[in-house]
Amino acid sequence: MTPVRQRMIEDLRIRNYSPKTITAYTQAVARFAAYFGRSPDRLGAEQVREYQLHLLSRQASWSAFNICVSGLKFFYGITLGRADVVEKLPYGKKPRSLPTVLSRAEVLKFVTMPVRLRDRVLLSTAYACGLRVSELVRLRVEDIDSGRMQVAIRQGKGAKDRRVPLSRNLLGLLRTYWRAERPGSWLFPGGIENRPLTINLVQRLCQRTRERTGLKKAVTPHTLRHSYATHLLEAGVDLPTIQKLMGHGSLSSTMRYLHVRSERLLELESPFDLLPGSEDEDAA
Repeated sequence: MTPVRQRMIEDLRIRNYSPKTITAYTQAVARFAAYFGRSPDRLGAEQVREYQLHLLSRQASWSAFNICVSGLKFFYGITLGRADVVEKLPYGKKPRSLPTVLSRAEVLKFVTMPVRLRDRVLLSTAYACGLRVSELVRLRVEDIDSGRMQVAIRQGKGAKDRRVPLSRNLLGLLRTYWRAERPGSWLFPGGIENRPLTINLVQRLCQRTRERTGLKKAVTPHTLRHSYATHLLEAGVDLPTIQKLMGHGSLSSTMRYLHVRSERLLELESPFDLLPGSEDEDAA
């Protein structure tokens, strides 16, 4: 490992960045350096601009593009103290699409489809608590507080803890699961001792379950989270409360759920039908 890479990792750790973010940022800077075949501390603003154009020509995803921008901003601004290099470095404008949402009937069909008890409980927990998949797989048995009817979500996105309500129906499922499986420390243990299930396994489970249910919508673990938030909103829960339950850093992230389901749009009365005299014309 080069001294400059080691310094960047140390700078990230000092600022309490997550291991996942540290890896993403350092790899992004390493790819930037490899493109030019030179150490990144010997490159400047022109090379940064050229590399951004290269990413666009390769049709890199906006997520990958923006991770690269964040990594370079940190590297030049913090590690090297050369903020002028990235002072005007732009982020890509990521298209904002509406989240895929399942109806309540679709959720019920989806979470009850798996044959294995663990898988049914896993999917049910993802929806009932509105969890990110990384939060789901890292749940511990001790995080289920049946006395206070809460679930503790530890070190979620942004290294923040939060608590969400524990569904009574979910508690019944969890008790059945615990009696049958007797998990140790992790609520959903993986195949390797003292390790939780992997995120990839949950993603594959969702894909297989979607195929078995015949749903046409693309269903991922995040779809269950989107459905949880949308169903809360439709039930009349206010946005600030949903923001806290979802662990969103800003209300703007929660605002995505202010979309209106197409079924409800079709039920709206046309303003033309509300014009004075419109009923008389129809009767004539």
